[in-house]
Amino acid sequence: LGEVQEMIDICDFAVGLSRQLYGLTIASERPGHRMAETWHPMGPVGIISAFNFPVAVWSWNAALALVCGNPVIWKPSEKTPLTAIATQKIMERALARFGDAPEGLSQLVIGGPAVGDALVSSKDVPVLSATGSTRMGGIVGPKVAARWGRPILELGGNNAMIVAPSADLEMAVRAIAFGAVGTAGQRCTSLRRLIVHKSIRDDLVARLVKVYGSLPVGDPRKAGTLIGPLIDQGSRDRMLAQLGKAKAEGGTVHGGQAVEGVKGGAYVTPALVEMPGQTATVAEECFAPILYVLSYDTLDEALALQNEVPQGLSSCIFTLNLREAETFLSASGSDCGIANVNIGPSGAEIGGAFGGEKETGGGRESGSDAWKGYMRRQTSTVNFSAKL
Repeated sequence: LGEVQEMIDICDFAVGLSRQLYGLTIASERPGHRMAETWHPMGPVGIISAFNFPVAVWSWNAALALVCGNPVIWKPSEKTPLTAIATQKIMERALARFGDAPEGLSQLVIGGPAVGDALVSSKDVPVLSATGSTRMGGIVGPKVAARWGRPILELGGNNAMIVAPSADLEMAVRAIAFGAVGTAGQRCTSLRRLIVHKSIRDDLVARLVKVYGSLPVGDPRKAGTLIGPLIDQGSRDRMLAQLGKAKAEGGTVHGGQAVEGVKGGAYVTPALVEMPGQTATVAEECFAPILYVLSYDTLDEALALQNEVPQGLSSCIFTLNLREAETFLSASGSDCGIANVNIGPSGAEIGGAFGGEKETGGGRESGSDAWKGYMRRQTSTVNFSAKL
């Protein structure tokens, strides 16, 4: 329901945006001349979406691309074709109501990696927006760039929360639980690392162990269930293997067991892992409900821990200290595309540009001026004088 609401919201946003695709008028140093910037459609926009948000990410891209004057070609995850087909049917009904939509304005292609590669490699698709793993982006980005296309990449995250001594721990515990175990840890903005000041670590970990032990796991369609399944058995196997690696590096694991006896999916209990330091395993994103707990003494140390991983999507700090909050949001603070204070790393609003830095790909989707990624800029000069 939340994802469908995002689709409604981005359509609302895009309708307003369609009247605000502003260029600039620039003062010319030459008398009798006028300079201006205008924006023009790029052409077909390819959209490759991931399984975890099987329709919202398409709408983030499609709504903006369409009001910018571009047709769209959507290749959904091969794990979630049915929601894509249903959404495309709704789109076709909406286009039919207006009667004069160009043929092929919104297209859907279903298939595996070969279909995705055809879209990525085609020179007829000048913009390719891909949402998924860093591994996938490492393949897609260079291929699109090699043909001089424009990639928009929204890839993995290894998102951290810094919990300072002044933090409101009641708020922090709620934000941690939702951020780390919501959607069974299968968001690119899921909370994966908890960097806690040493003075409050024992208290916070004790609270979280209690909370984790009370979270109902099972069929998400049943009332009272808070944690549903992982996408498939392979995902569960990778999570359990990751926990094994963390133990070998000195980690203490709370939870993280396979749940048997629940039909229709691969179920696990969420894992809270106390680590002696930021090891190679901690720096690697695992798309599952694993939360690593680290300690710090100074804010500089906490920021260094947060920023030293290769991903740079979302981040947050819980503090009531204004100096700490402003430092976190400054150029010397978080190096992520999203930085929050006293709120978790997930739950982005469509009005802000969504995306991150480093191995998260550098792309931006949805709000703010992300529309510029779907258009080409043209600088024009008009000489209205009688002199050259």
